[in-house]
Amino acid sequence: MSARAAGRPNRNARQRALAWLRRRLRPPRRLRVTGTGRTYLMVTLGVGLGALNTGNNLLYLLLGLLLSVIVLSGILSERALRDLTVERLGTEGAFAREPSPFRWSLQRRRGHAFALEVREVALGVQGQARLAWLPPGSAQVLRGQLTFPRRGPTLLEVVEVSTEWPFGLFHKSRRFELENVVDVYPARVSPAGEVPSAEAGPVGDVERPRHLDGNGDLAGLRELSDGEDARRVHWLKSATTGRLLRTEREREEHHSVTLELPAALAGPALERACERLAAEAMRLIHQGHEVGMRLPGRELRPAAGTGQLRRLLRELSRVGLEPLPESPPPGGRA
Repeated sequence: MSARAAGRPNRNARQRALAWLRRRLRPPRRLRVTGTGRTYLMVTLGVGLGALNTGNNLLYLLLGLLLSVIVLSGILSERALRDLTVERLGTEGAFAREPSPFRWSLQRRRGHAFALEVREVALGVQGQARLAWLPPGSAQVLRGQLTFPRRGPTLLEVVEVSTEWPFGLFHKSRRFELENVVDVYPARVSPAGEVPSAEAGPVGDVERPRHLDGNGDLAGLRELSDGEDARRVHWLKSATTGRLLRTEREREEHHSVTLELPAALAGPALERACERLAAEAMRLIHQGHEVGMRLPGRELRPAAGTGQLRRLLRELSRVGLEPLPESPPPGGRA
């Protein structure tokens, strides 16, 4: 065994020890004074100076009242953040540089909580959700929107729950450590608008179209023949005429398309190519075509449906990027 391989477990152990030490030394709560709180503290300081200079008992009484409000604010905000259980429900998929729906679940074992705000603590990720009231013993689902800055798997490590209740003087927050990975798809751009042809170059290739009956516009009605599918019968018109009439629809052409990503791309050119292929894949699948994809070192067979679209977008979100450590998808609990 080489010296480098022997020293690797020691480095991992040191990193784990440092991470544990940082968690232990991290303050359990974070406190920030709001604009209203700064004004309140200045008034309290002024009343205190006036009471010391004049010796007026009424000013001392008012100073005690103002200080008691500060103490009461700290106690009630601490009760609002205690006994909380947070679960990240996540999202089915997020697109880069646009707000995407995201969900969290909050549960409180005892007591009530008011004016809660939930946000993700991650570099470049923006967005939060608010909850006015959380009763004890029940889970509430918060729906908000998150904006991810770039394509690729994004590691979410910390959920922050904060409140300014009851008087809005202080912004107190509590952090929950939850590690989950979200696949951020390429940013959405306008597709080309036409099914790519076989001569379309690096975009991909198109196989012979398949004609499918029953998915086009209604073309008319005709009498049902022997051996035809009874599910095509238009029962309302059949009851009116006394004969079995079936619907006849225009026939549509459905293609099997394979999109291709060139292997030599990198940097901004790779990002633009991924965005263009994602837009084409969404457009073609929404039109009912079968879509596959040829990527560097990997190929996905053509298929139709939303499941295939998610697989294509997921593969495009990981092209040319370093894989993240294994982590469960959103759904963690703390």
